[in-house]
Amino acid sequence: MKLRLALPRDLVRVLDWACAEGWNPGLDDASAFWAADQDGFFVAEVNDQIVAAISVVNHDADFAFLGLYLCQPAFRGRGIGYALWTEALKHAGSRTVGLDGVATQEANYAKSGFVKTGATARFEGGVPDLIKPGLRPTAQDDLAAIATLDRLANGYMRPRFLSGWLLGTETRQSFVCETDGQITGFATARLCHHGCKIGPVIAPDQEAALALMSGTSQALGASHVIVDVPDLQQDFRQALIAQGFEATFETARMYRGTPPNPPAAQTLYGIATMELG
Repeated sequence: MKLRLALPRDLVRVLDWACAEGWNPGLDDASAFWAADQDGFFVAEVNDQIVAAISVVNHDADFAFLGLYLCQPAFRGRGIGYALWTEALKHAGSRTVGLDGVATQEANYAKSGFVKTGATARFEGGVPDLIKPGLRPTAQDDLAAIATLDRLANGYMRPRFLSGWLLGTETRQSFVCETDGQITGFATARLCHHGCKIGPVIAPDQEAALALMSGTSQALGASHVIVDVPDLQQDFRQALIAQGFEATFETARMYRGTPPNPPAAQTLYGIATMELG
């Protein structure tokens, strides 16, 4: 067994594994993920073939996020995944590390010092039927204001991730909402193997959040929308259900180290991704 940093082509393959597992990644997630931290993706090889993967992406000096923890079925139960997990976590150093984990793995994550602080639920449905003035595609000049909103909502900075994530492509679009000429929210939608995922969704209120979901998904011509909502937003979850959305599964938000304490957590209506936070 050999543990090493992933190459760009490895990340593309790992996202194919994620698709096979039903994780439904975006069609061009690889380039945006890679831009977040080129040293944050790891693979295990057996006989020169990669068989397991994980990401520990360092967003800033104090915070990292763990995801894409996968091992090919034929190689499970041999300690390969755990060896890779242990090696990859060294990349975070003294940073707090967050993750979104399925319920069946909570006990294993707890053994490595991760503590559950909340939950994230996935909702799926049609495009919200809501139009709101003040929505427009993001522009280069918006990045500073967006980064501030993102930090206030999440409690940490992630400039490299946002620079790649907000870059418009044929399969990914970002919108901002404005109030009295000031940017008060934003959202990114990306086409996936199934439907269109929207995240993050950061907005001043539920109406703006739904409008951002509607605007971004319509810009991509999507008809099926997916959003991952933190448990702080119980009222928003009910608003989505009223729009015809259904909850499809839930993950545990866990942290090793001091959890972030975002001053404007109530503005976070949808996380960016379960892989990078």
